[in-house]
Amino acid sequence: MLKMFKRLKGSVGYIVLIFALLFLQAYCDLSLPSYTSKIVDVGIQQKGIEDGVPDKIRAVSLEALEIFMSEEERDKVENAYTKNGDIYERKELSSLEREELNSIFSVPMMILLQAEDSGMTAEALQNMPQEQLAAMQEQIEEAKKQIESMPESIVTQSAVAYVQQEYADMGENVDRIQMNYVLLAGLKMLGMALLIMVCAVSVTFLSSRLAAKLGHDLRNQVYRKVISFSNSEMDHFSTASLITRSTNDIQQVQMMFAMLFRIVLYAPILGVGGVLKVLETESSMTWILAVAVGLILVLVLVLMIIAMPKFNKLQTLIDRLNLVAREILTGIPVIRAFSREKHEEERFEVANRRLMKTNLFVNRVMTVMMPVMMLIMNGITVLIVYSGSHAVDQGQIQVGSMMAFIQYTMQIIMSFLMITMLSVMLPRAEVSAKRINEVLATKVQIENPKESVEAKAEQKGTVEFKDVTFSYPGAEENVLSHISFEAKKGETVAFIGSTGSGKSTLVNLIPRLFDVTSGEILVDGVDVRKMDIHELRNKIGFVPQKGVLFSGTIASNICYGVENASKEDMERAARIAQAKEFIEQKEEQYDDPIAQGGSNVSGGQKQRLSIARAIAKKPEIFIFDDSFSALDFKTDLALRQALKNETKDATTLIVAQRISTIIHADKILVLDEGEVVGMGTHKELLTNCPVYQQIAKSQLSEEELSV
Repeated sequence: MLKMFKRLKGSVGYIVLIFALLFLQAYCDLSLPSYTSKIVDVGIQQKGIEDGVPDKIRAVSLEALEIFMSEEERDKVENAYTKNGDIYERKELSSLEREELNSIFSVPMMILLQAEDSGMTAEALQNMPQEQLAAMQEQIEEAKKQIESMPESIVTQSAVAYVQQEYADMGENVDRIQMNYVLLAGLKMLGMALLIMVCAVSVTFLSSRLAAKLGHDLRNQVYRKVISFSNSEMDHFSTASLITRSTNDIQQVQMMFAMLFRIVLYAPILGVGGVLKVLETESSMTWILAVAVGLILVLVLVLMIIAMPKFNKLQTLIDRLNLVAREILTGIPVIRAFSREKHEEERFEVANRRLMKTNLFVNRVMTVMMPVMMLIMNGITVLIVYSGSHAVDQGQIQVGSMMAFIQYTMQIIMSFLMITMLSVMLPRAEVSAKRINEVLATKVQIENPKESVEAKAEQKGTVEFKDVTFSYPGAEENVLSHISFEAKKGETVAFIGSTGSGKSTLVNLIPRLFDVTSGEILVDGVDVRKMDIHELRNKIGFVPQKGVLFSGTIASNICYGVENASKEDMERAARIAQAKEFIEQKEEQYDDPIAQGGSNVSGGQKQRLSIARAIAKKPEIFIFDDSFSALDFKTDLALRQALKNETKDATTLIVAQRISTIIHADKILVLDEGEVVGMGTHKELLTNCPVYQQIAKSQLSEEELSV
């Protein structure tokens, strides 16, 4: 999976922007509970007054409060206020200065509030003789000690009550102060909610774009890699597996990365921020948070142990289902001919049922996860309320702080929940990433030379085998052994032999579908391994054993190897390939549609269109790999005559099963078990090659043999 991150090097800017947006979103998310707490504690319970530091206070009240302060505390209070007539107005203070001032004011305000409740006013205290104040000093100090031992929240609320009374005595509208505070806090929360929405939408957009780009790039890379595979690499991966890796596996990785930037990066930010906020809010209940995290980790561990092996198995089962489905769909004619529909239905059902059972198991495990997580979340909420209510009753915390603690705890649990949900996708994406990397890391055996050698103009069109030996990778026996021959420009060289003698393998070596084990193959006087592979293949018009057509039109298939081919060239190729007659019978002629795989044309028509495609390319070398097998004798003869007349300047190599197809070839090579056992013209081989004689006797009449 880590290798996939290296493929995001070109998107660093997007990633940095996503990080910035996630931090901004987390900041807003983590700020909302504190605003909720302030609305409850300050806005509702304290009527909009934050603490015991009044914005303004009457001189008589301040002087009464100073009676219960030390000299140092009085200096700090007087430095924080400016006197304006009979009113002291507060200066701008830092948060630390305000906190210190609050602790100075809280105890005197509580004492004075209690004194006023007993009938003693601030004016009375201020006018009290010094002797009487001195006599009371011991009682005052004792009261201060008792108040300081009380919970901070109770002392602060008493100070706030004093400030409320002071504002009321000054003629201030306390209800308006409360309403303004609640409205301002609400507007801030609304602004943060809107900012969270903008960040969430932006992150979703950017992460989706980033993941889509990664998926696009991976599909391109896998496609280009597969296109560069030789037959050896194609044999290593099944076609069904390559299709799954190019589609389903890349889709899994793409989905994973889309979720990764939205959840995996956000969850730790939210979780760590939540823990820090909890410690700031109320540390006495953090043990509840530890219990919640522990329960979630146990749940995740159990899920990973149970579900991980199934995720690894899931992709293999998808491969198997695709393989079976592809075999059945491509082999429908044979299945019907042998009445094996029931057998194939059962085979598909077995693969389908295995995949279904695995999917059901995984989904059931994940279905259990969500209710358990909700049970943990709700259980933790009840535990916080139970524990917090006692703390509120004892005056240790306020109701708003308890509500904030619940919200922060839920955020922390949700961050773990998000990671847990992603951990479900991670194993499957990990398997998919490995399968994709396996394709991309596969070393291609046939590569373009770093420094290619130019073809020799004087040897244009020549093909020469020099002691060529070939064996398939991993095979112990050679398929071809010590093959040597030369085909010159304008010559027709044919290959014949029994099934499995190596005819097709031999011609596949020329365009480098495989590379020789030993020896050399020269085209235009240059070893094909030293020639640019695209230049080499551009010289060759190759017609494989099985005619392959692509969805489109007849014209697009004939002109497949030539860009911007003229209509005359297309019609010429069709005429030489003996395809013009059936094409002109079509309703739309050359624009008539061809279905996928050429399923709407016959085998003979498919072969003729494949031959026309090679002719339209006007190559130096034609290779026909048993490409006339589906043609009747009349069409075969007409096609060969047309080829001879129209392509006399090209070299033609023909693999055939029928002697009638190659009887007029300039040179015929007879192969038997990978070795050349005869070489010459038809007449020469009839006299000196026993293997050729056997083939001829099985196909030709006595009259034809005596000619």
